[in-house]
Amino acid sequence: MPLILSLLVVLVSKGAWSYPPAPVCDQVDEIFGVRVADPYRWLEDVDSDETLEWVAAQNALWRGFVEAIPVLEPIRDRLEVLQDFQRYSMPHREGDLYFFYVNEGLQEHYLYCCRETLDAEPRVLIDPNGFPRERALALAGTSVTDDGSLLAWATSESGSDWTTWYVMDVETRADLGDTIRWSKGWVAWNGDNTGLYYSRYDEPEPGQEYIELNELERVFFHRLGTDQSLDSLVYERPDRPEWMVGASESEDHRYLLIWVWDSSQVHRSGLFYVDLESEERQVVELLCDFDAFYSCVGNAGEVFYFVTDMDAPHNRIISIDIAHPERESWLEIVPESDRVLESASLLNGSRSMVLQYTWEGYSTVELLDLETGARRELGLPGRGSVWGFGGRQEDTETFYTFTSFLHPGEIYRYDFGTGESTMLWAPDIDADLSVYEEKQVFYESFDGTMVPMFLVYPRGMQLDGSNPAILTGYGGFRVSMGPWFSTSMLVWMEMGGVYAIPCIRGGGEYGEEWHLAGIRENRPVVYRDFIAAAEYLIDEGYTSAPRLAISGGSNGGTLVAACLNMRPDLFGAACPAMGVMDLLRFHLFTVGRAWVSEYGDADDPDEFRALLGYSPYHNIADGIEYPPVLVTTADHDDRVVPGHSFKYAARLQAAQAGDAPILIAVHPRAGHGGAVGLSASLDRTAERFAFLWEVLEMGEEREDPDA
Repeated sequence: MPLILSLLVVLVSKGAWSYPPAPVCDQVDEIFGVRVADPYRWLEDVDSDETLEWVAAQNALWRGFVEAIPVLEPIRDRLEVLQDFQRYSMPHREGDLYFFYVNEGLQEHYLYCCRETLDAEPRVLIDPNGFPRERALALAGTSVTDDGSLLAWATSESGSDWTTWYVMDVETRADLGDTIRWSKGWVAWNGDNTGLYYSRYDEPEPGQEYIELNELERVFFHRLGTDQSLDSLVYERPDRPEWMVGASESEDHRYLLIWVWDSSQVHRSGLFYVDLESEERQVVELLCDFDAFYSCVGNAGEVFYFVTDMDAPHNRIISIDIAHPERESWLEIVPESDRVLESASLLNGSRSMVLQYTWEGYSTVELLDLETGARRELGLPGRGSVWGFGGRQEDTETFYTFTSFLHPGEIYRYDFGTGESTMLWAPDIDADLSVYEEKQVFYESFDGTMVPMFLVYPRGMQLDGSNPAILTGYGGFRVSMGPWFSTSMLVWMEMGGVYAIPCIRGGGEYGEEWHLAGIRENRPVVYRDFIAAAEYLIDEGYTSAPRLAISGGSNGGTLVAACLNMRPDLFGAACPAMGVMDLLRFHLFTVGRAWVSEYGDADDPDEFRALLGYSPYHNIADGIEYPPVLVTTADHDDRVVPGHSFKYAARLQAAQAGDAPILIAVHPRAGHGGAVGLSASLDRTAERFAFLWEVLEMGEEREDPDA
């Protein structure tokens, strides 16, 4: 039954707002001769009494607003109905067992399970629904030994990126008593199951766990049955504190591979290795120039395969024989093509590669026979997004998921022996998807560049400018915006809304060139692409400025805030979530230094001036009539610290010259990934949609057919 939201009119004052007091301090920094005011610097101290009082008052204001909206409850109810279906993850096989996640519908958290065959009854290994609720714990990662006998699993608390790892015997589910703390990465088993490699930072000072700058990540080895204090240091580079490092063994367990990412450089990585059979066990810096991105696909003895954008902005695959590592000895296995090679898998006894491509947001898959060189395309159910194809090099089967905006994610098994795909699972959604339409359009940006955009909306919708619309985007870090299925998107369309997702520059839809066109000093290009998308939607009659909301999270939150500063007249509402709002100080907190290569370096005089020119916090202007704004963040966000949103919201409230509300919701016991648990996630979505229903005045021109 579709969601019928009718003529309800919200009885909330639309006059001038009284916001919680936010004292202005006299903090002024002189940076390269430029005096930069930071009047709300005190809100960076997220645990001070003054900040906590301000947050409590802002949340009270927000709760008073949203809880008065009569459509909040029916939206929440419909979201829950649509979410009530069984959901599986793709399985992966280790030893004689298949491991996977499952949610029976409305469980707060997915269960982690295993079974002996694909149709056998699942055996639950980890049930996060039994974790202590007061700690807001979630299952944050798993790693299984090659033979499937041991499981390392991690928890995070209140949505933090910090993880704590434990070890379980898979057969008995017995806890082996091991604990690894202060990690923000993954763990990897060694070949004989005696221990784990992991990356970690130093333990933060008490009270600084969620804001302290994270630097000098190091790799350790933990031997089972010992205390973490006895773990051995595997690799560190005190001279390069900005490096991010991780380690795992090659599948044949001959080599320890050490991954290195230089956060000061754009999309660059290196690979070092240790020959575990050598007596010296010295670190060999195989790829150390940081001249490109390298992703190891696998190895056949001393020959390693890499996906790289070295001399190939659309990526290619090369092989390097570590016995002859000179560049002139590198071989090209898969040349660059007119599509972007997203990833590759080495499978089927190391005889086959699965090549995953994307172009303009859509996925294609090719199968390469390494022995004959033959390539063929894997047929997909339609145009959409596909991911998966994991497994060990010896595996003769693999699994993948296909989805699109109107095609719920289906899981398939591919058999290399037969060359056929078999559907393992398809969701049962309580909605008629045939009443909606999805399509891709191309619009012209400010400089003549054609930008693709996905549109999803009710079939037969009139292009008369009256439709409410959400325009969302990301535009950074080479992230591609492909088609994906979302039950919340269905609810928005049941409310009569349009969803629009442009593939703006800064993303990876056209490869590294598209990414580089929107970073550092080019960052304003991203924002102008997004503004051009809004203008297209209005010009073509999909919506109008008073009915157009912009929404985005993380880097997408930065996007929304920057575009709001540039064109406050163009939007009916804005919902920036967990954005990087102060682009002069982001590198001083937690993992912010890793974004310098994307945004720019505030410690460089030229890049500082560029950052100052588009930093959302610094470009809010007094005396502007801003549209309604809902800023959201989380009190345990230790990736984009909440001080960004605090300062931005306080400044925007002070600058607002109009009557539209500027509200901030600070979600408790949550992190950068959003709410911990399904119920809280549905609550947040319902509140955002209710906010938009009210401020876009979606109910005032609609009648209830059942009234």
